[in-house]
Amino acid sequence: MLFLYNITILIASQLLKLIVLFSPKIKLFVEGRKNVFPTLKEKIKPTDKTIWFHAASLGEYEQGLPVMEKIKLHYPTHKIIVTFFSPSGYEVRKNNTVADVTVYLPLDTFANVRKFIELARPEMVFFIKYEFWPNYLNALKKQGIKTYLISGIFREKQAFFKWYGGFYRNALKTFDYFFVQNEKSKKLIQSIGFSNVKISGDTRFDRVVAILERDNSLGFIEDFLFLDSARNEKAKTIVIGSSWPKDENLLIDFINQSSDNVKFIIAPHNIKDEQIQELKKSIVKKTILFSEKDAILKQVDHKKISDYQVFIIDTIGILTKIYSYADIAYVGGGFGNPGVHNILEPATFGLPIVIGPNYSHFTEATALVNMDGCVSISNYTELKNAFDLLLQNEDERYEKGHICSTFVQMNKGATDIILKHIS
Repeated sequence: MLFLYNITILIASQLLKLIVLFSPKIKLFVEGRKNVFPTLKEKIKPTDKTIWFHAASLGEYEQGLPVMEKIKLHYPTHKIIVTFFSPSGYEVRKNNTVADVTVYLPLDTFANVRKFIELARPEMVFFIKYEFWPNYLNALKKQGIKTYLISGIFREKQAFFKWYGGFYRNALKTFDYFFVQNEKSKKLIQSIGFSNVKISGDTRFDRVVAILERDNSLGFIEDFLFLDSARNEKAKTIVIGSSWPKDENLLIDFINQSSDNVKFIIAPHNIKDEQIQELKKSIVKKTILFSEKDAILKQVDHKKISDYQVFIIDTIGILTKIYSYADIAYVGGGFGNPGVHNILEPATFGLPIVIGPNYSHFTEATALVNMDGCVSISNYTELKNAFDLLLQNEDERYEKGHICSTFVQMNKGATDIILKHIS
């Protein structure tokens, strides 16, 4: 199986060189990896001590960030290396401040693995949630480098738990310890012979709780939300985060028929200009883009940002702060696969949340739907009913929001469990 795996990786590496001609994302995937070894040579000296974190993409990076920050405090003389597999993670967080070096993870070939570990020389390695690369893991084990899985989650459908999964189970033997999110994951991995496992919970809760301690103010959002500056009256606000076209098809109808005392802030998942312009054209309410706000407000007719009813955020990095101004949150992705995006950020601000029907792969979404803090909708009628109830009934908004914020607070602490065990 290892031989077949390595042949597959080599074939894939060659195919990717052809696919770059047709896919900008794959081009980033391939081109970005060309700089990994020169970057490591430049930034990691032979005398440096390092700790390596690997994240598949942006979500896993955010999940691992609380541990990275605590590790940096506990090991101030070590350099932190962060690797990404996906361009969607690397391109957004390549300039993060927690890591000393941020690079793509080279493909899992013998040559790449040998060179990467030779240059990085990590003393400890953390894989976040999943991604099990056999050649990397075997090499780390052979060299006696402590390797941990944090915020791990296991499901019965995974190959580890199938009759044909011996090759994949062998990869798990390379880990020194598993920190998993829940009891089900612990029992699954124990069922195939592993006892080096502890339920730590999900480090994302620690990440979102920390959001409350920072400055989340955005002056232009405060200006936008005014209905009557003389009376200091602000609009009821629905923030739509990480939306996809399937979400927007339902949301646009509601927005176009909404009353003037409700305002909407939309932060689409994709911010390509063509898609943003298409979204703007479909909205009949007065709409402004983040990218055009400064130019519009400088025009001679003295337009105010509060004159607009819909604000489309065609940039990245500020959605979390925007949630702090919401009365209601809609989180997109629930009409696609694998499903809904991150609902913990609006939850930590104590917001009632509305999502699409595909959420079963996400334990926090399932829990909050079951607890009635989050509402799942599957069509326009359900969307309208949910929004109308939340807009008209302050007690309903408060109750659902309180369920969400309490859920986040009750599940924090995973980072401390991990750090205590390692220390």
